[in-house]
Amino acid sequence: MTVTGDQGSAGRRIDERIAELGDWRGEVLARIRELVHEADPGIVEEWKWRGVPVWYHDGMVCTGETYKEIVKVTFAKGARLPDPRGVFNSGLEGNTRRVIDLREGDALDEVGFKELVRAAVELNEG
Repeated sequence: MTVTGDQGSAGRRIDERIAELGDWRGEVLARIRELVHEADPGIVEEWKWRGVPVWYHDGMVCTGETYKEIVKVTFAKGARLPDPRGVFNSGLEGNTRRVIDLREGDALDEVGFKELVRAAVELNEG
């Protein structure tokens, strides 16, 4: 899925990053991106901090960082979000952020993930 159009250069840079990765990390980041847009079609993409996709709706919702062995999705206000399905698996001790760390072969609870995105947007709209 390519999500550019009105997203402009941020969308193109995210497209390029996904293609540049060319492995499971690109596939995971692309799927995360699709799910974010499915959960909130009004989300805005930005490109920050030397190459990190960031999704906004009335404030930061989450980021999608890629490392050698992990794709990390960080929710800016994750500690304030309900997570009844236990999707967050990292950063649980923090007072603000919560994280989903995905390694090669990990399955993501896509329903739970979209619920987190919607809850983050709702919190931002607060």
